[in-house]
Amino acid sequence: MSGRAPYGLVAVTCAVLMVVLGLLVSGVGLSGPDALADGWVRRTFGEDVLRLLVLPTEAYVLIPIAVLAVALCLSGGHKLEAVLTVVGPLIAILANTWVLKPLFDRWKNTYLAYPSGHTVALVAVLTVLVLLARPGVATAVIAVVGAVVLGSVTIGMIGLGYHYLTDVVGGTLFAVATVCATWTLLTWAARRRAPVPSDG
Repeated sequence: MSGRAPYGLVAVTCAVLMVVLGLLVSGVGLSGPDALADGWVRRTFGEDVLRLLVLPTEAYVLIPIAVLAVALCLSGGHKLEAVLTVVGPLIAILANTWVLKPLFDRWKNTYLAYPSGHTVALVAVLTVLVLLARPGVATAVIAVVGAVVLGSVTIGMIGLGYHYLTDVVGGTLFAVATVCATWTLLTWAARRRAPVPSDG
């Protein structure tokens, strides 16, 4: 995984979009796009299917995936990537729970909803997997599978009443921003610590 790719630019762009969307929906209930998505999902899917679709957001699914990724990184001698696998999602989840949700103050039923915490956890792990994959086919496959999983989870969370569509979009943007920013900082710090080659 190259630290020279424009991960910082991706992080800033996603963060700005997340903030703009959050300001638009802050303190607001069902928006126009949310209402359209909600109506379509409820007409199309049954509850049993919806509960199956949200399974990838559960901790007992995500934690083993992250642990396996860490183990593979360490076995290959990729310590920096192992740190990213743990720190990136952890920062995203904690910042979303303790900072962003209270800041944007968007409620659904009795809980703060924007950005979606389920989405942040899932997309943070998926983003790490995309960054860790070898460039080329592996990256494309993981990205496509991740997009399908995210789409399925979105349907499930909307149908079960967990979140609005815009909550999921905001969670996706924040997770990508956080993981990319974390990787940018980690690679920058690693380069700062690297010994300077001698001219002699």
